[in-house]
Amino acid sequence: MGKHRDLAGILLLVIIGMFVPFFGSIIIAYGFDFTKIGEWLKLGSTFFYFLLIFGLELLVVFLYFNITSKIASKKIDEYKP
Repeated sequence: MGKHRDLAGILLLVIIGMFVPFFGSIIIAYGFDFTKIGEWLKLGSTFFYFLLIFGLELLVVFLYFNITSKIASKKIDEYKP
């Protein structure tokens, strides 16, 4: 279980690391008002959509590499005597 906990910690660190520049860019681009709860909810939902789209992109890349790896393995096995 330690391996999975380490992976979860790394993923959490990456997500926090992605939030900081995202938060900064939203502040610069749109002028964020810290006193309004609606602004925080809007920011949170926008970041959630960002993570959702990013996760889907990672899933597509993961599937692509798995499929191409299996195809390449089959081709290499055909060449083996």
